[in-house]
Amino acid sequence: MATELTQATGGRMEQMEQHTGQARQMSDMQMSSSSTSSSFTSSMSSAKLRKVCQGLSRTMEEHSGVQYKTSAVVESCSKVLKSLHLPKGESVPDFVEKLRPITAQEGDNAVFKAKVTGNPQPSVNWERASGCPISDATKSFYDDINNQHILKIKTLTLEDTDVYKCIASNKHGEATYSISLTVTENPALDFKKMLKKRSVEKREEKRPPTEEEMLKILGGADKKDYERICAEHGFTDFRGILKKLKEMKKQVEVEMVRVLKPLEDISATADTSIVFDTILELKDPNIRMQWFLGAELLRVHYSHGKYEVKQMGTKHMLCISSVSLSDTGTYTLQVADKRLSARLTVIDEPLKFLSDFKPKKVTERQTATFEIRLSKKSDAPLIWKVRGKEVKRDEKFDVSLSEDGLTYTLKIKDVKVSDTGDYTINIGDLTATVPLFIERIPIKFTSHFKNVRVQERGKTRLECETSSKDVHIRWLKDGCDITASRRYIFMREGKRAEVIIEDCELTDEGEYSVICTQDNDANEYVTSAYLTVDERFASVKSSMSDAQCATGSPAELCVVLDDEKVDGVWLKDGVEVSELRGVQVVKQGAVHKLIFSGVTDTHEGKYTFRAKGAESEAVLTIADPPEMDSSVLDLLGARPVTVKAGQTATIKIPFKGKPPPKITWYKDGVEVMEDERNKVERTADGTSLVLSRCVREDSGAIMLRLKSDCGTAVANLHLNVIDHPKPPQGKVEFLELSGKIVKMKWKAPRDNGGKQVTSFVIERRTAGKKSWTRVGDVDSSTIIFSDDKVEEGQAYQYRIRAVNAEGMSDPLETEEVRAGEPVEPPGTASQPQVSNVTKDSMTVSWTPPTHDGGAPVLGYVLERRKKGSNMWLQVNKELLTDTKVMVEGLVDDVEYEFRVTSVNRAGAGSASTISNAVLAKDPTRAPGLVRNLSVSDSTNSSVSLRWTPPEQGDEPSGYILEVRPEDAKEWTKATKIPIAVTAFNVGGLQERKKYHFRIRAVNEGGVGEPIELLEGVLAMPPPVAPRFDLQGKLKNQMVVRAGSALCLHLGFTASPTPVVTWFKDGIITAGREVITNSQNLSQFLISTSQRSDSGTYRVHLKNDNGEAHYDVTVRVTDFPRPPKNLGLEEEVPSTVTLQWDHTPDLADDDDEGAHYIILKRDASTASWFTVAERVFSSKYTVTGLLPGRKYYFRVVAHNSIGDSDPLDSKEPLIMAKEKECIRSLRLKEYASKPRQVKPTFLLPLKDHAVRRGHDCTMSCAYQGMPTPQACWYKGESKISDSPRFWHSTANGVCTLVIPTCGAKDSGEYTLVLENPLGTTKCSCNLVIFDKDDNSLLESLTKQANKEKLIL
Repeated sequence: MATELTQATGGRMEQMEQHTGQARQMSDMQMSSSSTSSSFTSSMSSAKLRKVCQGLSRTMEEHSGVQYKTSAVVESCSKVLKSLHLPKGESVPDFVEKLRPITAQEGDNAVFKAKVTGNPQPSVNWERASGCPISDATKSFYDDINNQHILKIKTLTLEDTDVYKCIASNKHGEATYSISLTVTENPALDFKKMLKKRSVEKREEKRPPTEEEMLKILGGADKKDYERICAEHGFTDFRGILKKLKEMKKQVEVEMVRVLKPLEDISATADTSIVFDTILELKDPNIRMQWFLGAELLRVHYSHGKYEVKQMGTKHMLCISSVSLSDTGTYTLQVADKRLSARLTVIDEPLKFLSDFKPKKVTERQTATFEIRLSKKSDAPLIWKVRGKEVKRDEKFDVSLSEDGLTYTLKIKDVKVSDTGDYTINIGDLTATVPLFIERIPIKFTSHFKNVRVQERGKTRLECETSSKDVHIRWLKDGCDITASRRYIFMREGKRAEVIIEDCELTDEGEYSVICTQDNDANEYVTSAYLTVDERFASVKSSMSDAQCATGSPAELCVVLDDEKVDGVWLKDGVEVSELRGVQVVKQGAVHKLIFSGVTDTHEGKYTFRAKGAESEAVLTIADPPEMDSSVLDLLGARPVTVKAGQTATIKIPFKGKPPPKITWYKDGVEVMEDERNKVERTADGTSLVLSRCVREDSGAIMLRLKSDCGTAVANLHLNVIDHPKPPQGKVEFLELSGKIVKMKWKAPRDNGGKQVTSFVIERRTAGKKSWTRVGDVDSSTIIFSDDKVEEGQAYQYRIRAVNAEGMSDPLETEEVRAGEPVEPPGTASQPQVSNVTKDSMTVSWTPPTHDGGAPVLGYVLERRKKGSNMWLQVNKELLTDTKVMVEGLVDDVEYEFRVTSVNRAGAGSASTISNAVLAKDPTRAPGLVRNLSVSDSTNSSVSLRWTPPEQGDEPSGYILEVRPEDAKEWTKATKIPIAVTAFNVGGLQERKKYHFRIRAVNEGGVGEPIELLEGVLAMPPPVAPRFDLQGKLKNQMVVRAGSALCLHLGFTASPTPVVTWFKDGIITAGREVITNSQNLSQFLISTSQRSDSGTYRVHLKNDNGEAHYDVTVRVTDFPRPPKNLGLEEEVPSTVTLQWDHTPDLADDDDEGAHYIILKRDASTASWFTVAERVFSSKYTVTGLLPGRKYYFRVVAHNSIGDSDPLDSKEPLIMAKEKECIRSLRLKEYASKPRQVKPTFLLPLKDHAVRRGHDCTMSCAYQGMPTPQACWYKGESKISDSPRFWHSTANGVCTLVIPTCGAKDSGEYTLVLENPLGTTKCSCNLVIFDKDDNSLLESLTKQANKEKLIL
């Protein structure tokens, strides 16, 4: 209709409107097709198309002021990568959940939710694709709970219809997700108010159109829409514009025939077909029309198809086929009083080839066909030649000629490689050559390699079978050629090929491939498989044992495994046995031996046999009996070893033997043990006994014993140590004790030290003295001595020493003897008492002894020591005459002990009893009263107390807590020892019984005064009002699926235990529930919930101290019931409005996500396709339907639980086909200058990827004048006339629709445009993929980011 209006008026402005509308329609179809084909749409693929559409739209709006709203469903995603290399752990922004396009009515709300990932955390912005700012009523925020970015649009208007973009970006890239929002009119709104509101808004933005512009706008509209269009554009003179339209119609009806396009002259070559065409507007469609050649009427019906008259709408055509020179002349069309003429000029061209001589490729065993088209018929014969020989018709070659005599065909049947060559065509003076190439039949593997697993040292094979035996084969392992390797056995028999690997090793593991090739075929055909070699492990069946043998004797180590095919390795001390002299490694099946011909020192060590999974160890040692040098033994036995006392005696004896023997030294039959003085040194070939600081007692018989498993050796010798003699023997006998002489007698020493005693030396000292005085010496033969230089009554002590050449012996001391009458030392003083203690001094006192020993006490000796020490220190330097003394110079915080000794002329008496230990410290004060004694907690059997330390007195070391029942009078300690802390729990109390408590502090200074609680304490918990302990486990809102358990679990704290009551909607529950109560818990359970269980549940707690309640709102949901009464109405071509009754479950459901899903199905397929997924109203308009096709529709209700049963349309709806209508409206003519343009593409075709079962729409924009003819091809086949496809060409846009795509629709599609000025073409590829073909979808998505590909 718009095209006819343009032809009638000839106005440029109307043409702009048509092109803009068609381009917008093409863009909508492109976006709709892309959304239907896949869940992704490449934003790059439609960028250029949008620019063209926007440019045309701006041009149209500048002249007409008309605004359009898109109704296409758009859903696309794109990414822009900023960083080529991403750090580990970081990523480009991406959308976790795809956004859904939304269709809603005016006044509804729309919500877009996006979940975004990326590291660093991406920032998210929302934009409109049209560039318009987002309204103030629209809010965007971030949902922390669901981790979603939300855009919420309230109270939708038609102006909110747009494509909205969610842009997530960080430093590594940017991801954009585009979705469409379609706002439909709501019949429930007051149309006039809405219209008035829009008119006011538009007046603020644009001026109202002029009367001339309004006439153009109404020229293509229906009468019923005149009033609405005028109101939308703010045109108020409605009656005046109607009057103008009627006047224009009357002016147009006056003229019977109006020529819109005259006939044009044509020049054509002979044997071609031409068409004269003109465009007329006829008052009377039955008016008579006649065609003339010159003055002769053309008899069309008797021309045998030479002439043919056609009419397409207002276009009238005369078709002339196979023109010749006789057809040259002037052709005239007579219509009423109009006469149109044009001249036909026929040009006779020379004979030439019309076919393109391109190289021909044919698959082997197929038929090769050569077609040669001549420009005209020729009487000369056409000759075919190949390699200089003429081709004649036989079983191999078939030569034919078409009925029109212009097309020559050569068919070569069952082509082979030998048929390759140049084929020559000769006809008259014309010659042409066409090369023929034979494509070999691809090799196919009828049996492929299969993955194989084999054990190490096992045998395996890989085999395959090809479709042909005339192939060349190469073998690869991990990409390396192994065809010439001797490691493998390659076998070939007919079509089968195999490789055999014997005695497999771990290195044989890898990928094995066979590459097949054939002559005249550059392709390589490969099949591969992976060989896995499992490591072979063995276990020890019989292990090695340690071995001992003599030097030079043979030896053998043997290990038996449980697997003969497992090898092992021998190690000596951790090093592999390789070139060890005298050793032979032998393997006999599963028996592994290490044989020694003659054992030497180099063979001794630890031997290990290691195999995979098995290991055995043994030690080989040399066993030679110990042996000592006989000459050394003879020398030691001939004379003893002599050494002086105090010197070191070293006895060294060499020996030999293996293993090293155990060395033991004996002295006088007793084993010598090593200590600080005695050392035994051991070496590999000898041993030494070292006696340091020898004494006389070391003399005696020395024996060395060497012992090993191979024998024993013994060596004996004597050691003589020379020293001073021993003291004289026995007790000294006093022969006389008088005031003038002391006579004594003794015995000779038992040991003279190895030398003869020469004399005896006698010494004495007075009692109480420390120094000794020599009083005489006697010959060794005399053992009696008399001391005549003594004082009567004096006590003396004597000592006697023996003398030899080495020195004097130790003394033999006598007891004290008195010359004459004896005087005894005084008795023992009393135990010392300590007083006046400070940190550095004490006062010590005692009483004199009761017995003075026969002589007056001269004084006292006072001693002190630290407690625990054995060392006494004398306090006084001179004898103390007083029995009380102050001791100073003590150390703080140290305990001291004291003793006292009495002294008279006879000497010092016995020391007194040791005093009690006293600490040198200033005196400690007893602690004061404990403060703030109080009760912190109580139970039925315990009371917890706490207090504060006292302020007065010294710091306490503990506390004594006492308890007394109310009915008792005595206090009892709560603990056996003082309490070190300031809090205590008294347990073991009787429930609800009253107890009194008191406490006092204690330290070294004593016990403080007690403090008592003012009142008694009952053994029971403190009163607590009921309160709930939820800890986030139970929320105020709860959604439960019908049929599942409804369980409300609440914890609480209260004392005493409260009364628990459950309510539902204010009424006490008494139905199917099970209520379980405990001391601190209450549970409400309905095992199988129903919708009727929805409501507000309240739990009420009450005891003597208060009450509390908690409310939980429960909503029990289920699958929604299906909607009802589905109605279909086709108000606009290619558009269907669906209307249904709300399902009661969805209308009353509180679920915010509850909505409807709209689906459609082409009657020719069994698959349903989703049209819209989030529809909240009970009405929806489906667009983009193909004319003439049958559709079924389905509505499904959806909530958070799932989908309802579907509501289907009972009968299919047949979409009305586009009707041709001729407008009687005529506007002012515009005579445009003729302009001719060669066909070119403004926007070429794009590659498409479509899921199986979906529709595909291909569109492109072009320009060309005259309007070019469009022809579609799939591969080399023409599909323009195929009923399988639907195509249209109008106003610079070509569209091809492929409904319900299948696998056979994949391939290359080509559009060819042709007009008299030239030809152009463009192509695109269509890929069909399945829903689960993830690998192809990923590769297509990556390709879409790099290239212009529509998914």
